[in-house]
Amino acid sequence: MSEFKSGFVALVGRTNVGKSTLMNRLIGQKVAITSNKPQTTRTRIRTILTTDEGQAIFIDTPGIHKAQNKLGNFMVGVAEKTLSEVDLILWLIEPVDYVGIGDRHIAELLGKATEAPQNEEEKDSANAVKMSENRILGTGSHKIPRVLVINKIDKISKEKQLELINTYKDLCDFDAIVPISALKGDNEDELKKVIFNLLPEGPMFYDEDELTDQPERQIAAELIREKALRLLDDEIPHGIAVGIEKMKERPSAYANKPNYIPFYDIEATIVCERDSHKGIIIGKQGSMLKKIGTQARHEIESLLACRVNLQLFVKVKKDWRDSAFLLKNYGFVDEDE
Repeated sequence: MSEFKSGFVALVGRTNVGKSTLMNRLIGQKVAITSNKPQTTRTRIRTILTTDEGQAIFIDTPGIHKAQNKLGNFMVGVAEKTLSEVDLILWLIEPVDYVGIGDRHIAELLGKATEAPQNEEEKDSANAVKMSENRILGTGSHKIPRVLVINKIDKISKEKQLELINTYKDLCDFDAIVPISALKGDNEDELKKVIFNLLPEGPMFYDEDELTDQPERQIAAELIREKALRLLDDEIPHGIAVGIEKMKERPSAYANKPNYIPFYDIEATIVCERDSHKGIIIGKQGSMLKKIGTQARHEIESLLACRVNLQLFVKVKKDWRDSAFLLKNYGFVDEDE
């Protein structure tokens, strides 16, 4: 009888290579937001895939890019730190004709990726779930397995796939190379097979029916931000954040009845950096804000299996992406702090 496999799997890569789309595909449900805008993912997002074979906890990280402000530094720091805190690394790339500076930088990071040593306090703490209990402890010199994932193969020929493999295979000591289409699911089963082959034996960290450890407030905020990303002009999304001011379930005499669907009142604020952006977000007679709210409400209701009364507001906080206080206020905090 084969042993149960478990561990933490980081998805890393440049911006817009499809990390969130792949993670949603692997667990079979949308949890991480997606858009065609760069730097959509800003924090680590964990999702859980549990099968008879094992449990893989995927960690979707922000795209590694050249930071332009404190928010960018936070995002890149989160991605790079994750590399030493997992049991397996999936490096996603796009079908491009050359290896750019960004990918060479990631290859260097992967070349240095080893398991970080743990002290006795860390091993005994409640935070031990962050790291697999099967790690080799103490030296910090054990190489973390790495898989090169060539995404978007539905857009290229088999010959091009082979060219990409030859181009990237010597950049790093890969344990496997898997071409996939995160959007269409091509080679999804093969990637899952590779993942569980490379994960160590270990316990089940989460209940088998759990899909994510994200709080409901964070899920709601991210879904609102996703709709804004998709609906607003290109120059605005980088400068917005979403804060949940209130998320409260309405009392109901039917709460204990079978098939009861909870009803939440949610008040959220979209924060932007300029007065001109505020006007665009609100739109003529509130049309854009209403459109963002309607689309977000439908998705929140679907994902959280509830009904929602959503009220959106817009505030201007100039240069919030360079304010340590405001970044912390909007949830951009190192999990270890």
